[in-house]
Amino acid sequence: MKVVRSVLIVVAVAAAFFAGRWYAARAPRAPERKVLYWVDPMHPAYKSNKPGIAPDCGMKLVPVYEGETLATALRTAPGTVAISAEKQQLIGVRYGTAEMTSGADMVRATGKVTIDETRVSHVHSRTEGWVDKVYADFTGDVVHKGQALLTLYSPELLSSQQEYLLAIKAREAMRESSIPGAATDAASLVEASRHRLQLWDLSEGQIEELERTEKPVKNTTLYAPASGYVMARNAFPNQKIMPDTELYTVVELGHVWVVASIFEYQAPLVHVGQAAVVSLPYGGGARWNARVSFIQPQVDAQTRTIQVRLEMPNPGLALKPEMFVNVELRSPQPTRLTVPVEAVLDTGLKKTVFVDLGNGHFEPREVETGERIGDRVAVLKGLAAGERLVISGNFLINSESQLKAAAAGMAGESTAPPAGAHPHD
Repeated sequence: MKVVRSVLIVVAVAAAFFAGRWYAARAPRAPERKVLYWVDPMHPAYKSNKPGIAPDCGMKLVPVYEGETLATALRTAPGTVAISAEKQQLIGVRYGTAEMTSGADMVRATGKVTIDETRVSHVHSRTEGWVDKVYADFTGDVVHKGQALLTLYSPELLSSQQEYLLAIKAREAMRESSIPGAATDAASLVEASRHRLQLWDLSEGQIEELERTEKPVKNTTLYAPASGYVMARNAFPNQKIMPDTELYTVVELGHVWVVASIFEYQAPLVHVGQAAVVSLPYGGGARWNARVSFIQPQVDAQTRTIQVRLEMPNPGLALKPEMFVNVELRSPQPTRLTVPVEAVLDTGLKKTVFVDLGNGHFEPREVETGERIGDRVAVLKGLAAGERLVISGNFLINSESQLKAAAAGMAGESTAPPAGAHPHD
């Protein structure tokens, strides 16, 4: 029985084998593809009628079949080049990666310290007169609010004081008068005279002193309207002054402005209220916090810059007007695709990167870029995260790519073997 079973198994296997051969013979066969010629993948202009190795670059020749184009045969985009590892090392090819990055853009600029224009006080006399004594007698002097600056002799002011005293006496005299309205008119005259003295810039204390002594003051004192530094002085003894004479300019320097210049392409990165850091180019790395308070609404036509004003406290008066400072403005940005700046070749008409396809093949890819972030630039179109790019040696690769594209164009993507093609040895 064992012998019979073995014989049956052998017969079944043989029958299956011959049945498979019969079905294979009857099944329709795929037509064999005819090779027209072989081409150098790096220099498509070189063609051969048999396989082999390209003599110039050492790359293996690629077959071009009947019915397909040269680009299809190479399975690459036009301009794609193949460079051997030895040649890559020779031209110094280095790589970078397209990555999704986040963080903050840093705008660095040079600024100049200026006075805070809201903290400037100008001292004038309301009347014509002559300067008698000067107490703040040099530019740069520190004065405090209410401090005496000078004394002034003014005939108009002296006359107004005398009128006020006479009005007070008239009011007292008319207090018990039987004439209807006399007391009221006298009181109104006093108020009018008092108001005139206030318009002449006499303080309440000076007017009260005038009422107490009942004697007009020949020389009236002018006081500092605010605390600060005397930045300009035009008051000298025996000098005649007019109401439009600016006697002093007092500036409070505990709070200053910094005016920085940024380039027009950096304008989208700066906004009012943005925090900033101000530092001196010297001085041991001291840094101060500031805030953007104003952005100039126009661009300087010659420098193509925009003026940005920052406000900041000035502790210890370390910052002096007209000093130059360094300004840093940080602008948080969302996550976006970026590549190294060196990877992008900008011809003015288009921007190109070379993508590493592996096995020494590099594909030129046209991209659309956004703003620059440090040593990287945002890519808006043309790449995907994770793609490997050439960042060094891409100028030479670009030359090879253009030569290849030009050669492929001259070849006309022909599918016929070139006339007089020589066998490849």
